Amino acid sequence: MTEPSARITLRPSELVALAALVAVFIGLITLMVTRDLLIALIAFGGAFVLDLVVLAMLMLAITPNKPADGERQPDTLND
Repeated sequence: MTEPSARITLRPSELVALAALVAVFIGLITLMVTRDLLIALIAFGGAFVLDLVVLAMLMLAITPNKPADGERQPDTLND
């Protein structure tokens, strides 16, 4: 069996890091505007969860090299 490449193994952690980075940005902007730590933490948590859901849905939508439903594989002899 071949081991998955490091790029494939790091991909989920990269997506979580991207969601955390966006959530930190949203939390800091909220903290600067409202000066209320509780509201900033709520905004951080909400943005983190929302980013994770959106990124997960986008990753489910992207499947490289997969033919559409009902489409034949290019290497079949029935073309």
